[in-house]
Amino acid sequence: MKVTGYAYPWDVLGDPGFVERVRDLGVDEIAVALTYHSTRAATPWSPDRTSVVARTAAAYRPLREEVWAGHELVPAVPDWVAQPDSGGDAVRLANAAGLPCAAWLVLTHNSQLGNAFPGYAVQNCFGETYPWALCPSQPAVREYAATLTAEAVAGLELSSVILEACGPLGAVHQHQHEKTDGVWAPAVARLLSICCCAACAEGWLGQNPQDVRERLRTEVRRLLATADLTVTEDRLPGSLKDVLLAGRQRATDALRAAVLAKLEPGTRVVLHGALDPWVTGALPGLTPTAAGDAASVVLQNWAPGQRSVDAVAAARKALPAQVAVGSYVTAVAASPVPDIEAYVHRLGQAGATELHLYHLGLAGPARWPDLHSAVAAAHEAS
Repeated sequence: MKVTGYAYPWDVLGDPGFVERVRDLGVDEIAVALTYHSTRAATPWSPDRTSVVARTAAAYRPLREEVWAGHELVPAVPDWVAQPDSGGDAVRLANAAGLPCAAWLVLTHNSQLGNAFPGYAVQNCFGETYPWALCPSQPAVREYAATLTAEAVAGLELSSVILEACGPLGAVHQHQHEKTDGVWAPAVARLLSICCCAACAEGWLGQNPQDVRERLRTEVRRLLATADLTVTEDRLPGSLKDVLLAGRQRATDALRAAVLAKLEPGTRVVLHGALDPWVTGALPGLTPTAAGDAASVVLQNWAPGQRSVDAVAAARKALPAQVAVGSYVTAVAASPVPDIEAYVHRLGQAGATELHLYHLGLAGPARWPDLHSAVAAAHEAS
C-alpha cells in the first residue's frame, strides 16, 4: 500500500526534525495543507510552542491581487504563520529532501466566508444557514473553489492533488463548541443536510420549492417525535428524493469540473468521498461520474472495525478497477486504535491500496510508534 501522511505547513517549517523523522517513518508522500479550515492544532514536536490557532479558513499560498480582484469570495491571509508562502515553502523544503508532496485542498468548508456571505452558504429546510458550508450550487462558490485550486498549486512540484470537501457539507459537522452530538438520528441528519437555498431550489425540476421545504420540515418533526435515535429511513416519496439528489449531484459535478479544469492535464487527482450519495461533509457522497475523474477515492476509515473494512470492500467492488481505494486512518483519536497494524492489514485485504495517515504533525512522541506500525503494515501489504 502507498502511504500518504498528512501535515500542516507549520509542521514542516516549524519543526527542525520533521524531515528526518518523516523520512525515517517511510511514508511515500506528504500531503501538505495548502488551503484549510479554521482549527487549533497541537504542535507536540515544536521547540517553542504547543499549538497553532488558525482563526479562520485560509490559503497558505500568496494571494495575488490581480487574480482575486473582483471576486466576492476571497480566502483569508493567515497571519498566524510567519511565512507569506508557508504552504509553498513547506512543499519545496520537503521536495528538496527527496520527499514527494501532494497538495491537500479543502474547498467548501469555510466558516469565515459563510458568515460574511450567508447567501452562498448551505441553508436547510427551516431557513437556517450553515456558515461552515459553502453551497456548490452557487456559481460564485464554484468560481472561488476553482480559483483557490489554481492558486494553491501554482509553481509547485506536486505528486498528487487531494480534494477534501469537494461537494456539500451538511448539518453534522464540528462547529465551534459543538452541542448537537447524539441529538439527530441518521435519517434526521440526512434531511437537515439537504440544502434549500435558492440556487439549489432551481435544480428541483418539476417541484414547488416552498412545498418541498415544508415537506422536509414536516418529516423532520415526525422523525423527532418518534424519539428513535436509530432510525435511518424517512417517508418522503422516492420520486422527490430522486429529484433532490439529482440536483445536489449536478451541483457537485459542476464544482468538481470547475476545479479540475484548473489543473494541468495528467495531474494525479485524489478525491475524499463516500459511496453513500447522501453523505455530506469533508468526504461527501460520490456522484455517478466522480470516480471517473480520480485516480484514487479515499474513504473515511477513522473508526476501526468491521464496518470500515466492509466499506473498503464495497468500494473496491463498486469503483472502476483503475481507481485506487484509499483508507483514511487516524493515529490521533482520543482513544488509540487497539491494534493499528492489524487494522491496516485488514483494510489492505479488503481492497485498499493506499493508506492516508493522519497526522504527521499532531501525532507526538506518544503516538509516533502507532504511525510506524501503520506504515510498516501498509508496506507489508504491498
